[in-house]
This record gives sequence, structure tokens and C-alpha cells, in this order.
Amino acid sequence: MDSSFLDVRTHGYARVAVCVPRVAVGDPALNAEAHLKLLRDAHEAGAHYALCPELGLTGYSSGDLFFQQVLLEGALKALRRIAEETASWNMLVSVGLPLAVDGLLFNVAVTLYGGRALMAAPKSYPPNYREFYELRWFQPASSARSAEVILLGQPTPFGTGILARHPGVPGFVLHTDLCEDIWVPVPPGTIAALSGATVLANLSASNITTGKWEYRQDLVRGSSARNLAVQMYGAAGFGESSADLAWDGHGIVADRGEIVAETARFSLDGAMATADVDLLALEQDRMRQTSWGQNAADFATPVREVEVPALLERREPVTYHGLQRHIDPHPYVPSDPAKLDSRCLEIFQIMTTALARRLESLPVDMRKVVLGVSGGRDSALALIVAGRAMDLLGLPRRSVIGVTMPGFGTSETTYRISCELIRGLGASLREVDIRQISGEIFAAIGHDSAVEDLTFENVQAWARKFVLFSFASKERGIDLGTGDLSELALGWSTYGGDHMSHYAINAGVPKTLVSYLIAWAAERVYGGEPAVAGALRDVLATPISPELRRPTAEGSISQLSEEVLGPYELHDFFLYAFTRFGFGPRRIARMALHAFGDRYTIGEIRRWLLLFIERFFASQFKRDCVPGSPKVGSGGSLSPRGDWRMPPDASPTAWHEEASSLPEVLA
Repeated sequence: MDSSFLDVRTHGYARVAVCVPRVAVGDPALNAEAHLKLLRDAHEAGAHYALCPELGLTGYSSGDLFFQQVLLEGALKALRRIAEETASWNMLVSVGLPLAVDGLLFNVAVTLYGGRALMAAPKSYPPNYREFYELRWFQPASSARSAEVILLGQPTPFGTGILARHPGVPGFVLHTDLCEDIWVPVPPGTIAALSGATVLANLSASNITTGKWEYRQDLVRGSSARNLAVQMYGAAGFGESSADLAWDGHGIVADRGEIVAETARFSLDGAMATADVDLLALEQDRMRQTSWGQNAADFATPVREVEVPALLERREPVTYHGLQRHIDPHPYVPSDPAKLDSRCLEIFQIMTTALARRLESLPVDMRKVVLGVSGGRDSALALIVAGRAMDLLGLPRRSVIGVTMPGFGTSETTYRISCELIRGLGASLREVDIRQISGEIFAAIGHDSAVEDLTFENVQAWARKFVLFSFASKERGIDLGTGDLSELALGWSTYGGDHMSHYAINAGVPKTLVSYLIAWAAERVYGGEPAVAGALRDVLATPISPELRRPTAEGSISQLSEEVLGPYELHDFFLYAFTRFGFGPRRIARMALHAFGDRYTIGEIRRWLLLFIERFFASQFKRDCVPGSPKVGSGGSLSPRGDWRMPPDASPTAWHEEASSLPEVLA
């Protein structure tokens, strides 16, 4: 087996840790040991970088003791103690201490690596309001006169605008600032991100008041999203003086708008949290969002960059065989239970109002919808969206014309469901048996209808679309397409058949989300209409199939889409990673292996990923001429007028070769 496949470091991840040690106010020696206790844990866990709190070597609440020489010298001794113990570790460490420079006192973040201080960043905006009195002791960074200080016996860059590049982790460029610096309107971290930093670390003290922890979450999450960066935050914890304030030790790691790790708050013995942050995705996002680059051109500033030779990595590769972050196996589906209802409602409203606007643009006598209803998921979703769009426009639901078109593969179950759903909704029901039409075409072209091949399937699909367009002409309405995003990606449609329509309402919705929306709508939208809700639940209990091949002798569906294509949930996962981030097959497979746990072996992932690549490239010609459709999610659409432009004759060879290199089994 390729031993590098499981190693998350080879896939663009870096491991970081937030350490919140117990503090002893005024006792740097004890604080150094408390720091090292958690730093050892972070190193053993495989962290490439560890962040500790503001003024953690002395305690933030030391007050006028900051002017005591004993405390200042003790902080430097504590810094040396940590530097010496971590000297052989391939891990950057940032700690906080008071530092006298040129006769002025600064609140400083010092970053250590290889037994030396790489950089010392003074706080830019010491607060002096409400409970904060920092200007009583500390000068702002703008007061600094020297650009270099001697720390641990060596010259060390001092000031703001200093970046440290991790020598062993590609793409890891660190910027540090302190507490209030992230709270101001134009944070130094934002300027640093625009100037090349990818990991923003804020050493904080931040006392706790009711609800403040939620604001911190918003602040850190927002910084990581706005700056397309990793934002780390570590606040002071138990042991700080409770004379007038309280402390919760809140540590957070956010990655491009998502909180990926948090420490336990109010821990008496200190706390640590680790996470794998995605530097490759960060890089991809910065390339894609061209406005970010334009903003960087306007506001980036010259920086000093520190780079040192890499230390030997002594930790075993197996340390990195597990990914320390959550990856959602269903990236298109609302994942937060607390927001589930509102997200589904929003998606449903996007679809219904988009269709309503499309209809509103037509002459009054043409505001009708014709669609084929098969008893399957896609047509069910399109039908209930059309019904609600008519409600919004104040039009009767009979303006929705549902056409059931039994073919050679139609089962009694799906035929019954389609009729019940159309009637239950109050739409107009039409029926055309396409077997006779298809049979005449078979005879005309000399095809044996007993042979269930691609021609057998395509002729039925074309017959259905011919019928639907004919009804749309007769009724003076539009044909509403029912194909979804997953089918567009895989080319699971007949060109000029179900591939075409006047408006493709489902084209921005992947199969996993289709099922989810139907279940939600059955309860929340049509819960008061038992006939509709019951039919929708029956739809979800039916296997996914185009029903273009004859049923079994027992009358059950014989053609199951996922037996041919593989699991839709895997393909939706592949699609999101491929189009949203441009990840390669090895990276996508490694993510899938983690996201789905034991549900799929690496061999199964490899098999279906190879098929995804083959079908995605081969089907671009279909996507080049799809009808208009509303974009639903941030994962994007495949419309050539929207998120995806690709030549139809592009070669998949490079992607196929990389996917073929995936292991078929894991040792």
C-alpha cells in the first residue's frame, strides 16, 4: 500500500493546537511548567503549531506587578525554559509575556522554534476602557523604536507585520497578534492575511461575562471567513485573579468560516484542543475569489518574513493517519439540526420564488406548468415546488399539469404514486402510454424491442419529452424539467430527452438534497394535506430508478440507478470537492474515507471515484446546453452560464491516472 495515502500531511492539512494552561498569577516558573504540560500533549498529538494565552507566563491580571523587575526577569526565564524543552520539536509555539524594550514595556507574543525566538509581536491596541487598564502598564506597538530585540541570546525581529513560515509545513504562514487586536474595526490579522499570512493567531486574555463566548465565536468565525484564513484564539483560563473578573479559558480554531475545534471552558486544570486545518482549501479559495486578490493588491503591506531550516520530524507517521476534524459526508445537506428547518425553508423558497418569477415573465394565459411525474424523487420535488409557486402567484393548482407516461419499465407502485400525488396536490392529471409511440419508433428504425439496450432506453426518454413538449404547446405552458444536479454531473440523462426543458427547476439540487427536501416538505409544507404528505413518503420509500427497463417477473423495479452508478451520496461528495475546491482524486478519496467512516472501503471509494471522473468528463456536452435554473447552494451549479465552464473535449487522463494510483485495500 502507498503509505503516504493515509498521512493527512500529504493532503494539505496542518495540525494546530490551542493550549490554555492553569495560571498562577505572578509565578512565571510555575506557569512555564503548566504551559509545558499542555505543550507536551500538543506535540504528542502531532501539532505543528501551538497557541497559548496572552501574558500567560505571568498571568494577565498581575496589575502593577508588571513593573516589578522580579516578574519581568522571571518571565524571560520561563520563556527560556519553554524554548529549551521544545528545542527539538518540529512545532512552532507562541506564548505571551511582558517585555521591556528601549525602556518601554510591551505586551508581547513570542513565537519559538528550534530553541530560539523567531519573532516578538507587541500588542497594537491595548484597551483602556471599562475593566481594562492596559495603558497603565503597556505601550502600543506604534511606540516601539527598535525593529529587533535580543531574546534568548539572539537577535529577534520585533514589531508588527512579521510573518513566520513553518519550515516543515507547506503553506503555513503565521501571524500573531493579541486580544484587542482582533476586536478593532481593521484588525492587524486582516492586513497580515492580505499580505500572505494563512494562519492568524490571537493570544488573548478576555475575561468572561454572560454571552461573551458566543460573540467570540462570531468574531473568530467571521475573521477566518472574511480573511480566507485559519483564525486561532486562546483566552486566559482558571488561575487568573477573580478579584473583579472571571475567566473561562476559551480556545477556538476556525477554518474559513467554520469552527473546527474549541477547548472545554471553565476547566480548573487547563484545557487543550487540536484540529487539522485545511491549508490546501484555503489556497484554492484565495485563487478562486478574485475579489480577495484585488483587495490584497490595495491593502497588503510590506512584511518581514521569518523562515528557518526545518527540524527533523521525530513523530511517527501513524500520528497523522487519523484526520482531526469533522468532514461532512453530505456537504449539500443542511447539517446543523438547530438550523435545519430554516435552511430547508430557505431552499424551498429559493426554488418556488424562482419558478414564480419565471412564470410571471410569461403572458397571463401562459402561466402554466407541464411536467412528467414518474413517482420518483425528482419529479415529486418539481411537482410540489410548482404547486407552491402557483399558490404564491394566486393561481389555481390545476395550472400545474402533471403527466404520467407509463412505459415498458413503469411499475404499478410508481404509477399509483404519481397519480395519487398529482390528484392530492390538486393539479391537472394527464396520461399518455408511451409504449405504443416507442414501439412505432422501434419498428421504423428496425430495432428489436425485446433487446433492452441503450436504444431501448433512449427512445422511451425521447418519447416522454416529445409528449411533454407537445402538451406544453397545446396547453400554452412551459415544460418544467425534473433532472437534478447529480444527474447533470454524471450525465445520467438522455440528451434531448429528460436533459431538456423550458426551465430546469431541480438542476441546482443534488440527489441527497432532493430526498431531504421531500421529507421536510412532507412534514412542514404539506403536513396539513394528508394525501400529498402520504404520497411523498411513498416516493421516498421507492428505489431510485429511471424505469426504462421492464420490471422483474414479480413486478418490482429491475433497473436501480445506484447499482449502475454507485451511491449518490458518494458522488455528491465527489462533486462538491471536485467543483468547489478543485481537489484531486487522492485528496477527495482521503476525505471520503474519513467522512464516511466504515460505510465504504477504500476499494469502493476508488471504484466509484473512477466512474465519477469518467462520466463527469464525458458528459460536459450535455451541460453545455442545459436550460436556465436557480442556483440553490454555495456548492455551486453546473450551468455554463453560472459556476462551471469546461470544454466538452477535455481529457480526463491526468485525473484518471491519479485515481488509479489509489490503494484498493488498506493494510
